[in-house]
Amino acid sequence: MKTRQEQNIRLGFLTFFVIGILFISCDDNNLGIDDTITLDETSAKTQTEIDDVSESVDAIIEDIYFNETNPTAAKSDNTESKFLPDCVTITKVITKGTKEVTIDYGDGCTTKNDNVLKGKIFVTFKFNISELSVDIDYTFEDFYFNDKKIEGTVHKARIKINDSGNPQATINRDIKIIWEDGTFVSVKGERTREWVEGFGNKVWGDNVFLITGKWTITNKDGEIKIATIIEPLRREMSCRFIVSGITEIEIGDKKITLNYGDGTCDDIAIATVNGEEHEIHLSKRRK
Repeated sequence: MKTRQEQNIRLGFLTFFVIGILFISCDDNNLGIDDTITLDETSAKTQTEIDDVSESVDAIIEDIYFNETNPTAAKSDNTESKFLPDCVTITKVITKGTKEVTIDYGDGCTTKNDNVLKGKIFVTFKFNISELSVDIDYTFEDFYFNDKKIEGTVHKARIKINDSGNPQATINRDIKIIWEDGTFVSVKGERTREWVEGFGNKVWGDNVFLITGKWTITNKDGEIKIATIIEPLRREMSCRFIVSGITEIEIGDKKITLNYGDGTCDDIAIATVNGEEHEIHLSKRRK
C-alpha cells in the first residue's frame, strides 16, 4: 500500500506533466498562427513587388512604342511627353515590317519615377498595318529593377482600338524575379492593360491604364500561388505606384486580398490575412 507521501509525489508529477503538455501545445499553436501570418504577409509583399515590376516594365515598353509611333512628340521639349530618362540609350535596327530596339540602362539609371534600373531590354516590334495591331516581344540581359534581377520573356499583343474605343494590350509573361538574397519567384500568366485616359493628346504624364489578369507564382521551394485581379488595378503615369484595385492571392485553400487603395497616390496597400488587415508600404523592399 502506497504511503500518502508517495501519492502526493505521484500526483504532483502528473499535474506538472499535464500542465507542461498543455503549455507546449498552446505555445506551438501560437507559433503556428504567427508563422502563418508572417508567411502570408510575405506573400502579399511579394505580390506588390511583382505588380510593381510588371507595371513598370510594361510602362517602359509602352513608352518606347509611343515614341516610335509618335516621333514628333518624342522629340518635343515638353518633358511630360518623355517618360524615359536621359540616361537610357536607345538603338534600333529596322527591317520590313519589323523594328528591333535595344533599351540600355547601363550600370545604373534612375527613372523619372525614382526607380533604379540597369542592364538591357531587347524589344522586337512586328507591325500589322492592315489590322492596326502590333506584336511586341521582349527579353532581358543582366537587367535589374531596384536590385531585383529580371529574366525571361514577354509577349505583348497590342491593338489600337478595343470594343470601348481604347488602345489595349494583352501581355503574356514568363519571367523570373530574383532578389539580392537569392530567393526568387517565377511568374507565368496573362494581363490585359487598357489605356483609358490620355491616349489622344500625346502627353505621357496624364495617361491612365486599367489592368486585369491572372497568373501563377512559383517560389524557390516549389510552392505555387495563384494571383487574380478581382478589381482592375489603376496605374496613373503621374504616380509612381498603383493607386487602386484589388488582387486576390490563393495559397491552397487560403485566400489573401491585396487592396491598393481609393485612387490616392501613396505607397500604401492593405493586405487582409486571416481576417486581419496589415498595412504594406510599397516603397519598402520585401524582407
